[in-house]
Amino acid sequence: MYLRAYKKEDSAIICKWLRTAEELYKWSADRYNKFPLSENDIDDNYVPQIKTGRFIPLTAVDENSNVVGHFIIRYPFEDNDSTVRFGFVIIDPTMRGKGYGKEMLLLGIRYVKENLTAKRIDLGVFLNNESAMNCYQTVGFKEYNSRKFEMPIGIWDCVDMELFIE
Repeated sequence: MYLRAYKKEDSAIICKWLRTAEELYKWSADRYNKFPLSENDIDDNYVPQIKTGRFIPLTAVDENSNVVGHFIIRYPFEDNDSTVRFGFVIIDPTMRGKGYGKEMLLLGIRYVKENLTAKRIDLGVFLNNESAMNCYQTVGFKEYNSRKFEMPIGIWDCVDMELFIE
């Protein structure tokens, strides 16, 4: 597996992975608020953010050039480059449970180490997404905060996790 820059055509692929409203909200929290997503919704959301230079969408591709995962790296604070945040983390549903998520996250951590100056990565995960939380813990993320998150389909418990880069 390797990471490459997100491409417009990835949007349609990722949208197909979001099979239920619950999956959409676990993936995007309240960023879209509509289900199902149309094939250009992700791209339409990303284009203006990419232009800021503080939003880096990456796509994970297997050895056969198949898109198998996706996530973004963004700077959550406008005037601080010491922390980046992983978001919109997703693996093709047919590939889950096979180590692809762990491998993609490890590649993402390496990307940050080799290309950015950040010394801390954080992310948020909902407690009802146990497999994602386990994956994050496996690669070294630790819980540092918890909060309630109000969404159109209810109030969910969210855990914020962090990993410090050595």
